[in-house]
Amino acid sequence: MPAHLTNYLIMLPLLAWIVWRRVSRQFGRQPIRRKRMIARIVVFSVIGVLLALSGFHRIALAEGLFGGVLVGGALGLLGIRLTRFEVDPVKGDCYVPNPWVGALLTVLLLGRLLWRFMVVLPQMQQVSAVATQVGGYSGSPMGGYASSPLTMLVIGLLVGYYIVYFSGLLIHHRRFQLAHPGATAA
Repeated sequence: MPAHLTNYLIMLPLLAWIVWRRVSRQFGRQPIRRKRMIARIVVFSVIGVLLALSGFHRIALAEGLFGGVLVGGALGLLGIRLTRFEVDPVKGDCYVPNPWVGALLTVLLLGRLLWRFMVVLPQMQQVSAVATQVGGYSGSPMGGYASSPLTMLVIGLLVGYYIVYFSGLLIHHRRFQLAHPGATAA
């Protein structure tokens, strides 16, 4: 097996597992775990800042990212409005996310990744063929993967959505704790 294909043996199962976890969290009652949500807000904020900084060399990338963050933030507010909050005797304060909003975001992300992969795959094969003929490697075949404003828009959509959505869940949980002083925090 060629060396460049071994990466896919690791990446594809990992990607499938991540997608499965993401889809499974869009359905059913989910417990509010404050520390995980805070960590996710921090991670998404760092990703957003790093992508914004990397987008300064091409303004179209930064525009795509910021547009996605704005639309994602609005979608996050809608997601909070459509989320049901429940109290489970065992799990405590829980939320039931709207499956349509989560499904829309998942389909957009997977569709964009699949489209970019279909565009980049011929380039990767061409680079591999040239590297074999020349005897060296002339650059990264994935270098242009995130250089699309549309891809940055989709990433910004996810970043904005999850920052706003998890922040809204934390605000709701704080209100729940104030209304029910005997409740335990997860």
